[in-house]
Amino acid sequence: MDVAEFDELYSAYARRLVGQMYAVCGNLAEAQDVVQEAFTRAWERRDQLSLVDSPEAWLRTVAYRLAVSRWRKAKNAAVAWTRRGDSDAVVSISPDHVLLVTALRELPEAQRHTIVLHHLCDLPVEEVAALTGVPPGTVKARLSRGRAALAAVLSDAKESGRG
Repeated sequence: MDVAEFDELYSAYARRLVGQMYAVCGNLAEAQDVVQEAFTRAWERRDQLSLVDSPEAWLRTVAYRLAVSRWRKAKNAAVAWTRRGDSDAVVSISPDHVLLVTALRELPEAQRHTIVLHHLCDLPVEEVAALTGVPPGTVKARLSRGRAALAAVLSDAKESGRG
């Protein structure tokens, strides 16, 4: 893969990948960072990347793994910080944000990932199936079950006065 082909790859997928990783991370700067790192790694392996069936899927996988790795590091740092004993002022978060994050956390990872790809990244069922490596029927089942679970959690929260 030469420089022009790589530039085309970047132009074709960078913006979409940032949107998808933003849905996964919930932080635009973090999403941009992991996508840039994924493209950096792709550049270093561009000869191998040209042999891959779907460079976008390869980039998405690398960016997703980087996001998870960063999340783990941040979580460990937060745990270490709280052990320190100092209490700092907490930035307020809207109740709707907390409610949605809580509801999404209650879903199994496969359902959550499928819902993010389909509803937040606007990918069709067939593309979600190709990206996740499952049949379209499984994607549809995960979407259906995930939406039902989200509705139940959000409804329970509203009834209990949390939403």
